[in-house]
Amino acid sequence: MSQKLLLRALRGEKLQRPPVWLMRQAGRYLPEYRAVRAKGGSFLDLCYSPELAAEVTLQPIRRFGFDAAILFSDILVIPDALSQQVRFEESLGPLLSPLIQSRKDLALLKLEGAAAHLMPVYETVKLLRQRLPEDVCLIGFAGAPWTVASYMVAGEGSRDQAAARLWAYQDPQAFAMLMDILIDVTAEYLIGQVKAGAEILQIFDSWAGALPEGEFQRWCIEPAKKIITRIRAVFPEIPIIGFPKGAGLLYEDYALHTGIDAISMDSTLPLQFARERLQPKLTVQGNLDPLLVVCGGKTMLQEAERILTMMGPQRFIFNLGHGIVPQTPPENVAQLVQFVKQWQA
Repeated sequence: MSQKLLLRALRGEKLQRPPVWLMRQAGRYLPEYRAVRAKGGSFLDLCYSPELAAEVTLQPIRRFGFDAAILFSDILVIPDALSQQVRFEESLGPLLSPLIQSRKDLALLKLEGAAAHLMPVYETVKLLRQRLPEDVCLIGFAGAPWTVASYMVAGEGSRDQAAARLWAYQDPQAFAMLMDILIDVTAEYLIGQVKAGAEILQIFDSWAGALPEGEFQRWCIEPAKKIITRIRAVFPEIPIIGFPKGAGLLYEDYALHTGIDAISMDSTLPLQFARERLQPKLTVQGNLDPLLVVCGGKTMLQEAERILTMMGPQRFIFNLGHGIVPQTPPENVAQLVQFVKQWQA
């Protein structure tokens, strides 16, 4: 049985200190990332270039000594693989076209080439398993169907996911057809990552918080459960982390009914709630505000200490409540990682 710290935390073992990794730990805040990005073509070109994607995945491991590396890719490789055009504009973020907003639009999605389109991602995973230090876990990931669908329907990110919500209300049967496509492709994509060498999976539902309770059950919990059931039919032991960002009190339903092994908390989730309602059932991960890492120093470390004291060291993974932001000073990340590694209960 693996003695890697993150895998031990996911098994619920009591540790001297929790493992630490940070969402979006490979990214624009690192000068070495920006150097690779400058020669990598478009953002998606970088995601589909195994050598370059492996290199940027490894950069924060070399610099900071995280306990896990997360595959460098993007949740929107799935619509891209389905032949919806995806591009990233520096000031605007992701833009997708044509929009998928009705039953007839579903015919625009091409399923037959999706698996081959994603092969470069699996090659990146294989390279990483060869090159990562022996004590560092490799995390694969995908976007949850609801979050990916919201981009496919709106053509861009939005504050309230109104376009996807409206379609789901007006024609739930047609919207369910889109979700079923995403469930199938996402399950196979994650299975492919495990076959290539991923040791842990994380499912990012970044827009889960936009849905009321009934819709959350239908469009967040049920799709995640179906994906996890499909994965477990092939890999029964693979640990899976869920991240229903913004779900508030519905975090507990997600934890209980999807089949996940761990749940990642956003920065707004009260630690008392997490300790009393979530941690007795599964490992929890989180949830330092990423802007505190921009601040650094005493303010950052005081909150990190509070999180560690409340949640660690058993059934806990130290992380952020969302990803590192581009303006983060790398020295603050180094200070945070050192602090967590030296902390003891």
